[in-house]
Amino acid sequence: MTDADFDLDSDELVSAEDFLTYFGIDYDPAVVQVNRLHILQRYHDYLDQLAEWPAEASARRALHAAQLARAYGDFVASDARTEKVFRVFRMHEPRPIHVGLDQLLEQLPHAAKV
Repeated sequence: MTDADFDLDSDELVSAEDFLTYFGIDYDPAVVQVNRLHILQRYHDYLDQLAEWPAEASARRALHAAQLARAYGDFVASDARTEKVFRVFRMHEPRPIHVGLDQLLEQLPHAAKV
């Protein structure tokens, strides 16, 4: 496999099923149907975290396959809400807010001064 072959092949992949089949990863269609975008985004995130890329196409292909298998595995063992791949799942997480007693007492006109 040459670099050009791998690049051309990967340009043709459009769905999560295409990627999983191309890299020879066995998958449960029910898991992919529910989590396809999450799997592909997690795969992309894992690739972005890599500091170095192998020079050889076969090594890059193996690295891609490993990261895709890892991303798919995340959703076999878990779900989209738990994994929180997309920002929308993180928007309503509780955030600590600190309000001082003096600020609360300022709102009460008859409260004793602290």
